[in-house]
Amino acid sequence: MSISIQAKERTSFQNSVNRKIREEGNFPAVVYGNKVEPTSIYLNSAEFIKTIREAGRNGVLTLHVGKNKHSVILHEIQTDPLKNEIVHADFQVVDMSVEIESTVTLSLVGEAKGTKEGGVLQQSLYEVTVQGLPQDIPSSIDVDVTELGVNDVLTLQDVKVDGKIEITQSLEEPVASVLPPQQEELPDSGEQQGDEENQEVEATEQKDKE
Repeated sequence: MSISIQAKERTSFQNSVNRKIREEGNFPAVVYGNKVEPTSIYLNSAEFIKTIREAGRNGVLTLHVGKNKHSVILHEIQTDPLKNEIVHADFQVVDMSVEIESTVTLSLVGEAKGTKEGGVLQQSLYEVTVQGLPQDIPSSIDVDVTELGVNDVLTLQDVKVDGKIEITQSLEEPVASVLPPQQEELPDSGEQQGDEENQEVEATEQKDKE
């Protein structure tokens, strides 16, 4: 069962109207897809954030616009980090019986055994593209790194996903690895040789003085 959220259609695009929308705690958006004409809408920011936290980034929502309602997913969101506010969002209408592609976050879980030996865990891939029915797309995928030792590399091939979805990227892409402990740098051999030569010169000079 999807979570519902209310939206209102935007019929005016004057700057003064857009400013009023934001001042009232709302943000502009657009809904489109699956034989639905692109429609400009606006939503309440606080209600939207609460809904997304509950449903998940890739959760299916029932978007109510006037007398119409659509099953949608959040396709894209733009934010202003300085003002800490939502600038715009795109909602894609989906057919619940047709598979879609979506981007899912990869979350590393567990303590890699290589880090206990002084290694450093490094994540090289943070998102992955998957395909499945809209209701089966997860918000994130957990990646267990417990058995990852020093110099080991974990690829998408090693990532376990629900059988209802499929990873559509190359399975050879590295996700995480454990770098070896950093070694203290030894003095450069050239520097060592220079020091030895200086010591020999100093010894010769001392001998001449005697």
